[in-house]
Amino acid sequence: MLQRPIVLLPLSVATFLLASCGSDSDLPILAGNTQSASSVGESLYQKAKQADDAGNASKAIKLYDQTATEYSFAPSAAQARYRQAELLAQQGRTRDAFEAYDEFLQRFPGSPLYMTVLKRQAAVAQSAADGDVKSSFLGLKTKLSLDDTVEMLGKVRDHAPKSATAAQAQFTIGQLYLSKRKYKESIQAFRKLVLDQPASAQAPEALFLVGQILMENADRGNQNQANLDLSREAFNDYLIQYPGHSRNAEARSMLKSLSGRDLQRSFDVAEFYLKTGKKESAKVYYRDVVKNSGSGNLHEASKARLKELGE
Repeated sequence: MLQRPIVLLPLSVATFLLASCGSDSDLPILAGNTQSASSVGESLYQKAKQADDAGNASKAIKLYDQTATEYSFAPSAAQARYRQAELLAQQGRTRDAFEAYDEFLQRFPGSPLYMTVLKRQAAVAQSAADGDVKSSFLGLKTKLSLDDTVEMLGKVRDHAPKSATAAQAQFTIGQLYLSKRKYKESIQAFRKLVLDQPASAQAPEALFLVGQILMENADRGNQNQANLDLSREAFNDYLIQYPGHSRNAEARSMLKSLSGRDLQRSFDVAEFYLKTGKKESAKVYYRDVVKNSGSGNLHEASKARLKELGE
């Protein structure tokens, strides 16, 4: 039996054959073929546009995606990805639209459409979050999970960390956690906004909400000293950092309420010591109430107790 001789191909020929095998998405286009491949990409884009113009959105989305993915260096690749995202958004495919916008931002940072896409992506994420918040309060199920929505908002924030869009995204993360009664995560999100962008339009409200959440947690039965102290600290920081903000009066009122709770707690401790026979310790707390209150029931009651105890 005759054996066929082994033929060794020149490296350039072997490389050409290798590049010719499989799909375009599996192997990179050789530099010498860039121009022809670009032409193929443009032809594909035109087919996508024809389907788009004819109202065949599903076909257009598929072809736009293929154009932007396999021929990302083609002149119309950026426009293809942009239009794909728009069509996905129109179909209500929120997550898919968001990801298409995200791919655009990663692949085409120099495109004139970049800022437009950044705003569109932010709008998609905000819309998803707004719907999630409303559904949470109404007790309805939402299409996206909490983690998905937070992830989307986080990407919006990270694309332009010091922008107004980023501040809004971070504030919405806090609101979203709050709507789900995830108070710890909500406080962390609001604090991050105040730390990263203290001069943003949302920062004053975020810091106020930190104090309010801590105070309301105390009302819900978690009334420990740490919660009350942190709430007081947040309101004081808010008043110092943002004097003249629309909720200053509310913050002062809440601080007054917190002071009242401190007085009540001191009076209750004094009463406990009195009942257990520790009169000297009781006197310390009664004096504290009198000292820190100018008038009121607790003030008068503490004075009366001190008089009974010989003061």
